[in-house]
Order: sequence, then C-alpha cells, then structure tokens
Amino acid sequence: MTQTGPTIFLDRMTENALRLLAFLSWLLLASFLIVAFTATRARAEDVSCGGHDLVAAMAKTEPEKLAALRKEAASTQNGKGILWKIEKPGTKPSWLFGTMHLTDPRVLKLSDTAETAYQGAGTIVIETDEVLDPKAPMKVMAQDPGLMMFTDDNTLEKLIPADKLEGVKAGLAARGLSLAALNKMQPWIVTSMLAMSPCELERGKSGVAFLDIKLAQDAKAQGKEVTGLETIKDQLSAMASLPLKFHVEGLVETLNLAAKLPDMFETMVVLYTHGDTAMIFPFMRSLSPDGTATGENYAAFEEKMVDARNRVMVERAAPIIDKGNAFIAVGALHLPGEKGLVTLLRSKGYTVTAQ
Repeated sequence: MTQTGPTIFLDRMTENALRLLAFLSWLLLASFLIVAFTATRARAEDVSCGGHDLVAAMAKTEPEKLAALRKEAASTQNGKGILWKIEKPGTKPSWLFGTMHLTDPRVLKLSDTAETAYQGAGTIVIETDEVLDPKAPMKVMAQDPGLMMFTDDNTLEKLIPADKLEGVKAGLAARGLSLAALNKMQPWIVTSMLAMSPCELERGKSGVAFLDIKLAQDAKAQGKEVTGLETIKDQLSAMASLPLKFHVEGLVETLNLAAKLPDMFETMVVLYTHGDTAMIFPFMRSLSPDGTATGENYAAFEEKMVDARNRVMVERAAPIIDKGNAFIAVGALHLPGEKGLVTLLRSKGYTVTAQ
C-alpha cells in the first residue's frame, strides 16, 4: 500500500468499518470455518500483514482530534485492560480475559500476569468449544442447512444488486474466490471470511491457531477442562436473525474495503496490545468525514452480535465462576461499556477488577 493515515479511507468508511469490527466478535467461528473447509494446508510460516497504525498517523496529523477521542474512550466504563479478576466470597477467583480472534504473534503472546492466571486455572472457557471439533460445522449444516446455505432458489448472484455484481466478482477473484463457488452460501458466511485480512487467512490455512483456539488446544493438551459459552448454532442463528438485505450490503462493502484491511487490523492490534479496547469504536467512527455514528442497521447488528451475546455469556458463565478457578477468554470487544461483560458480572454481585 502506498497511502497512509486516515485519508486512505472511503467516505462510507465508518459504518462499514464498524460492521467489520462487529464481525470481529464473530471471527472465532469464521476462522474455524475457513480452516475446516480448506482442503489443503500450506506450509506454516510467518506471513506479514503489513499495514499502518492509524492512531500513530493521527497523533502526527491531528493531535487535538486524537486527544478528544482518548477522552471519549476514557469515559467508557471498563474500557482499559484485557485481564480482569473475578471474585466472590468463599470461591477461588476466576479470570476474564479479552482476546482478539487473530494469529498475530503480538496477540498470541500473553502478558506474564495473564499467563500465570491461565496456567493456574482449572477450567478454560472460550466462546464456543465446538471449534475444537473439525466435524462441528458439518454437524450444524446437517441439522439446519439454512444457517449456512440457501435451501431455496436464492443465490448470492440473485441478491447482489445488478450494478454491484461485476465489482463483487472482481473482488472475490482478487481473493482467489469465485462467485460461482460461493453462490449458495449465506452472505454472512462469505462476509465473515472476507472480513479477515489475507495474511490471517494464510496463517490460518497454514495451521497457525489464533489466540482463542490456541488457549483451548493447549489446555486440552495439559489435561484441563475446556468448555464454551455458546454453540456454533447460537452464533449462526444470531446472524440469520438479521435482514438478508443487510448482509448482502455487508458483503459488497467488505469487498470494497479489502485494500484497507491491513491498516484496520494493524490499528486494532496496536490498540489491543495497549489494552485500549474502548478506543477501537470511537477511533473507527472518527474516520468518516463528519465523525458521526451509524444508523439503526448497525445498532441492530451490535445488539444481536455483541450485546445480546453478552447477556447469554454472563448467564452461562455464572455457574462456572461459582465453581471457581476458571479462565474465561472471549473477544475483547465484549468487555467494555455499560452493556459489556465486566458491568454485567458486577451486576450479578461479583467483584471484577482490572489487572
């Protein structure tokens, strides 16, 4: 890429960038699907993602704007930190750890505190432990094929607007895919794959496990109990509950953003490794010409894919926490805010403190 900084973004970047951020809360499943459906594996190697840190660029070009964003992030409840200690009288402490569903080496390396908490835990919890079963997607497809594929006469080609069709075909071809091969897949399956940067796809296909799966695999190897808070069907059903038109638009716009993915992912990784989870949404929102928030379509998406899932996760995590000594690893975007996991756990009477 030759361009750097916020100027590389399209005028419609905001809603589509935030749409991709919401998909990040679902990429645990997306990455698994990619690996499960890939027939061949490349040789594992360090695939560089490249990309530029857009926060660093803004610090040079618009320091006052960045200061305002940091002030906004600072006002977000529980927006700093990715490791939280969960305590309840009479019970051994548990841990809540925010992940990024990526294979970036910086993400895979736990801090000393997080590593100690993970190694000492008796139970490891991830979003869905079904990712450890290579046959799981096929089982879900057999039970409810409509969650992954069109079971009627619908196809992507019929649903994509005529004036966007050639652009979609070209965008897929640039990723080594064809519309003909994907035509009967539900658009959210295709979009979730496309939302991953090419380097993440390559590392996944080469057999490199991203953080959540690595934590679960290592725990299994150590003889620890591994469990999940959701099922694949839960996640797919949440996607399926949103309007089909919304998903088709998301597929088209995700392809439009393909060239921007390296910068987006680099920026998010940097913010994540600094524990600045509350900065991610405000920063991406600020990249639009007017810095406005998104409309009701995105709000519905966030409710279904983040907020509603948070409520389910807390209900299912509570009995595990009550047993004590658990390490719960879920996407970091589920942690902050008044509807985030930290706040919800506190509302259930737990003491939750950043580490």
